Parts: sequence; C-alpha cells; structure tokens
Amino acid sequence: MPEPIVSISGLTKTYASGHQALKRIDLEINRGEIFALLGPNGAGKTTLISIVCGIVTPSSGAITADGHDVLSDYRDARMKIGLVPQELHTDMWETVWATVNFSRGLFARAPDPAYVEKILKDLSLWEKRKDTINTLSGGMKRRVMIAKALSHEPRILFLDEPTAGVDVELRRDMWNLVRALRQSGVTIILTTHYIDEAEEMADRIGVINKGELILVEEKAALMKKLGKKRLTLQLQERMEAVPPELADWNLALKADGLELEYSFDSNSENTGIPALLRRLLELGIGYRDLNTQQSSLEDIFVSLVSGQRGQS
Repeated sequence: MPEPIVSISGLTKTYASGHQALKRIDLEINRGEIFALLGPNGAGKTTLISIVCGIVTPSSGAITADGHDVLSDYRDARMKIGLVPQELHTDMWETVWATVNFSRGLFARAPDPAYVEKILKDLSLWEKRKDTINTLSGGMKRRVMIAKALSHEPRILFLDEPTAGVDVELRRDMWNLVRALRQSGVTIILTTHYIDEAEEMADRIGVINKGELILVEEKAALMKKLGKKRLTLQLQERMEAVPPELADWNLALKADGLELEYSFDSNSENTGIPALLRRLLELGIGYRDLNTQQSSLEDIFVSLVSGQRGQS
C-alpha cells in the first residue's frame, strides 16, 4: 500500500464574504509521487495549497504533512514543506546566493554552502549566483523561487502554476527538474491549468472545480477509463451532410466535408466500427484512409468540468 505523506480530511474554506472556496476536500498524497491538481482559474487550487502550507486558515478539517498536524504542529509541518508560489516574491536587490541562503536561515537550518551550491547547480543558477535578482530573466527568477523553496531541504514541494508565463523550452527544463527532484525522494504537488503538463508529468491527477474535488485517479487509469477513441475516415469525395442511413453512429463531418469522424468507447466490446465500415460500403461511400486516435487528457478534463456544470 502506498504511504501517504499529506493527508487532508473534511477540509472546507468559507470566507467572511460567504464565498465557499473549498467544499469538503478529502485527499491523500503518497510519498514520492508527482500529483497534479488540475482545474480552471478560480477552482480552489491555490486556496487548497495555501491552507496546507499554513498561509490560509481553514474553516474546518484536518491536515497532516509527513505526520505533523499543519495547525497544531505548524513549525514542524512547515519544515517539511517547500512552496513555489504563482507570483514571484523575492528581494530584487539581493544576489541569488544571498537570497537562497537567507531562505534556509528562515527555517533555522544551519548554514550549508555545499547544499546551496548543489541546488544552484541543479537549477542552472550557479553561473548567476553573484547576480542580483532584478537582472535575471523571468524564467531565471522562477528558478530562484524553486531554489528558495528547496533551501531548507523539504520532503514535500508545492508548485503553484510553475510554468505559467514561461517559454516552451523552460517548461521542458522545469519538467526535467521536477522528475529529478522526485528521484531524490521529494514528493511533488503541482497545480496547473496546462493539461499537457499533467499528462507529461503526473502519476496521479486530481480535478478540482468550484471548490470540489470531483475526481482523483491514476493518470493511466483515468485515460483508459474515460478516454474515448476517434476514428477518422478521409473520404474520397466531399460530403455535404451525414446521410440519415448513418444516424446510428453519431458521426461528425470535419475538414470541410472531406473527413468523417466517429467517437467510440475504446473499452467497449462492441465499438461499432465493423458495422460502420460495412454500411459505408453498402452506401458506396469510399474513403482513402482511416486512423484512430486516443482522446487526450484535455478532452477528459473538459468533459468532467462541463458535466459538473450541467449538474449545478
């Protein structure tokens, strides 16, 4: 059985205005995993992270971080946690070396130049160690935020929208860095609205919307369980409309009438494809090529969130 490093039970948050930001969250995050919390803007991702990190007080519920209660044992719990916030907060006139060392001291850790050097080298910041923060690019500033979060050797790292506003190359670098951190034994929880980030990185995925955790699932199982496949037929001749004789298959015309698209459940015993191809032959509808494609995590996410909207 996986061992949970973060346990959240019965967590709610209602602000004085009456806005209910979180509606009873129950969640366990396993030691050594990469857990992605997906959700649209305003879904409650940052509120949830802020409560676990002791920045925001919950209305009710219990949270432990590596065995320490986040409320009653705040100092020990916070020692276990590193947080890279969405916004860049740091002293712009300090050098990289000084700001990372200062962060380590805030947690009453003894000076350890060798450890700080290793972090800076791992984050490709070593050459910039004497530069002041204000002279760095946006991507480098974000790396400094990660170095600060790692300075006190936490076992749990929260990354709140870690690649928001950074270029594609840096996003790839960040992904590689996160994997390396996991290899070193750090548990990583990241919030993101980039679906490809979760698809690329996460072991498990939680989907949060309107303050509710609507699903937690292993990524592979989620995509197998909810994923549909699409069969695309490239037609020999343009079609103006789907013939009524094909109504049983719920087909869609694409590419200006030159493609016929059929979505089906890949786990179903009867996909309907052989019957569809026979019917096309009977109707004299020719096709040049056909291919199937698994639906992406984005398709799944959109269907989950829009399904929840339909219930409310």
